[in-house]
Amino acid sequence: MEQALPKPVPESPQISPEYAAYLANLRKRTMIVRAWQVAITVFVLVIWQIAPQAGWINPMLTSYPTAVAATMLDFIQNGSLLFHTWVTLYSTIIGFVGSMVIGLAIALAFWSSPLFYRVLDPYMVVLNALPKIALVPIFYIWLGDKASIYAMAIVVGVFVTTLMLYTGFQSVDPDKIKLVRLYGASRWAVVRKVLLPGTVPMMISTLKVNVGLSLVGVVVGEFQSAKFGLGYLIVYGSQIFQMNLVMTSIVVLGVISAVLFLGIQYLEAKLVDARGNH
Repeated sequence: MEQALPKPVPESPQISPEYAAYLANLRKRTMIVRAWQVAITVFVLVIWQIAPQAGWINPMLTSYPTAVAATMLDFIQNGSLLFHTWVTLYSTIIGFVGSMVIGLAIALAFWSSPLFYRVLDPYMVVLNALPKIALVPIFYIWLGDKASIYAMAIVVGVFVTTLMLYTGFQSVDPDKIKLVRLYGASRWAVVRKVLLPGTVPMMISTLKVNVGLSLVGVVVGEFQSAKFGLGYLIVYGSQIFQMNLVMTSIVVLGVISAVLFLGIQYLEAKLVDARGNH
């Protein structure tokens, strides 16, 4: 019985000196950017810590990092902070998903029917420019305390989502659409095979914008009607002049924003890799 020959090991591709220098310069610039970001963050925290304690500003107005850290630790230990954070995060996810689904459906309807778009376009522009905070009392009366928060999270982002996605659909090469229709593709097949894949970058941009808008909508809604959540803690802390509580809630909101944004960036990287492999 013949012995199988070992498979040849593929040689690693050679990198030119110019490309190696380019990669090294790119890594160096990335490290410089990260160093500046860390330095700015540390500088702001140091000034924030020193200014109230040195009497430059009233600590009741701004608090300071060590006091915020102590308040955060106390709220973590008794479970309050995690509970309020989850309430806000859950509402944000509902608003984010709801606004994306509704916005995508409306954008597809606009793309399918130019007449429908021409009729509703002025209303979309006006509603998008309308200060959404004016709707909070109306939603509270119509929907109650919990549902009004979800509605605010959706309505803040749905108009931007619709307009951005529709713009992306309009930018798809019409010749590609004509080609697949020439081969008998249905309207749904055109959407699934051409329209949606061709607007992935715009969808990612829409996700990045919409996740922040949804969080803003939730916090605004919690200002008005919530009994729980980070927005409620901000209002409650300001009413009793507990800036430690207010700043703690703001810091947690910043962390939530960063985590959601990094999640979308991770999704973007996966989609780019998948498209590159194809």
